[in-house]
Amino acid sequence: MTLNPLFANKANKGMLLLSFLMILTMVLAACGGTNTATHKANQNSSLTLLGNAGGDYPRNFNPYNPSVISGTPGLIYETLLYFNRLDGSVKPWLASSYDRSSDATSITFHLRQGVQWSDGQPFTSGDVIFTLGLLKKYPAMDVSSITPFIKDVSAPDANTVVVSLNKPFYPLLWYLGGQTYILPKHVWSSVQGDGSQYADPNPVGTGPYIVKSFTPQLIVLSKNPKYWQPGKPEVSQLKIPSFNSNTSAELALQKGQIDWTNLYIPNIQKTYINLNPQHNHYWFPASDIVMLFLPLTKYPFNLLPVRQAISSAIDRNKLNQLGESGYEPPASPTGLLPYNKDYMAPEYANLTFSVDTAKSQQLLEGAGFTKGSDGIYADKNGKKLSFNLNVVSGYTDWITDCQLMAQELQAVGIKVNVNVIAFDAYYNALQNGNYDMAMLWTNPGPTPYYLYDALLRSTNSAPIGQPASSNYERWMDPNTDALLNQYATSTDPTVQKQVIMGIQKIMVEQLPSIPLTNEPYWYQYNTSKFVGWPDQQHPYAAPGTAVYPDIEYVVLNLHPAD
Repeated sequence: MTLNPLFANKANKGMLLLSFLMILTMVLAACGGTNTATHKANQNSSLTLLGNAGGDYPRNFNPYNPSVISGTPGLIYETLLYFNRLDGSVKPWLASSYDRSSDATSITFHLRQGVQWSDGQPFTSGDVIFTLGLLKKYPAMDVSSITPFIKDVSAPDANTVVVSLNKPFYPLLWYLGGQTYILPKHVWSSVQGDGSQYADPNPVGTGPYIVKSFTPQLIVLSKNPKYWQPGKPEVSQLKIPSFNSNTSAELALQKGQIDWTNLYIPNIQKTYINLNPQHNHYWFPASDIVMLFLPLTKYPFNLLPVRQAISSAIDRNKLNQLGESGYEPPASPTGLLPYNKDYMAPEYANLTFSVDTAKSQQLLEGAGFTKGSDGIYADKNGKKLSFNLNVVSGYTDWITDCQLMAQELQAVGIKVNVNVIAFDAYYNALQNGNYDMAMLWTNPGPTPYYLYDALLRSTNSAPIGQPASSNYERWMDPNTDALLNQYATSTDPTVQKQVIMGIQKIMVEQLPSIPLTNEPYWYQYNTSKFVGWPDQQHPYAAPGTAVYPDIEYVVLNLHPAD
């Protein structure tokens, strides 16, 4: 798949999501070779990122809107802190430092002085308080569901923010510091209504870039002259074209028209690396779990045997080999990623999914379904097990995965139509629960808690027809919520690990969502113009153009190759 989660993540993998960036232009000053010429070339340096591989862009730069152009959070809007998802380290950002109380009931952020918004207005504690106020007023903006934990937010002065909590909430630092994009009060105070529905066509941010030009096919961002990091960014311009599919984007990559992508590319060594071994590179570190989502408040997905039958019919090894070119091994039934092995319950250490069509049929028949003459099961009222499986147009690997699953489910007596639709329609259906089945990434964080919390916490859900922030399958379970709350209110790592093991039991036994494969960060890059990219030896950020705010941290580490 070409994108990571929206509020990835989330994604980046979030919040969720249109995600992308691409096409390139670069200008290197011609002849001469003088210092002046080199400086001029660097000033005009341009980098092309893979943007949308699923169609045209909406003019939407709102980091709290599901259809935000991915990557722009970070490039335009920033967070108080930067978290490296790959090692859990934390770096100061809009906040130059922070203090957390020993009982995890308050955090004090000391804001970086001298930061300006791109229109020249000063960044102050008032902007932070205003942003948190919007999240509380409009729950759809509170994609991490943090405001119920916040008791009070105060500003002793223009450069200090104190966040007091109703009770200990250990994960707040990640959510508030690393995943909350600060908005300018002097601009957003005039926005009417729910801020999550605002498109923010002319954004004013603190980030390293501003919008230079926009068309549905190409976005150009230029260096923010007010940016607070001296001499940064060294990439003066970003070009973000859209593509209709992975295939067309891959063709442009092979032609050298893109510098940085997050594509799924079959046989990448042959089709990309070998074309320019000196400069073409890739790195696929583990990212998230791809899940099959089912709306659990709808019949028959509210029936555990139906979910178990669906899961038992799916051959995840086929998905990996035929759909994902061997890049995505089968996921653990626990929903844990390989680098979370320290949290794995001993009884699940060697647990894997197995394909058992006979078991699927036994489960369905035990739940009262009868196979018809057409080979499809139906309930006692004659309602057939016939569903649409949503997938995004242009996600060629996921389309293949869905076709494989449809064949496998047909073989056990469940009819599935692969429904290929535009990203906006796909995500809107997920948010509002108006779907039968859908493939989706998940939103990991520094520990397994964050993936489980986004996936399973009931406050991240909503009734059918209303937008859920991340619990799109609508899992509503007091026991799960109690475990998540126990983790969040504890500062004891041993207790937190026990909680994670308890949630694994729920994942394995109740299948609130169906794990499919371990998805990597898709990441290809070219070093002919810029160097300083993250790689296995320098894992300073989660790579790929659909991971934010990490995308900003990567761009700020790049410098001209010459």
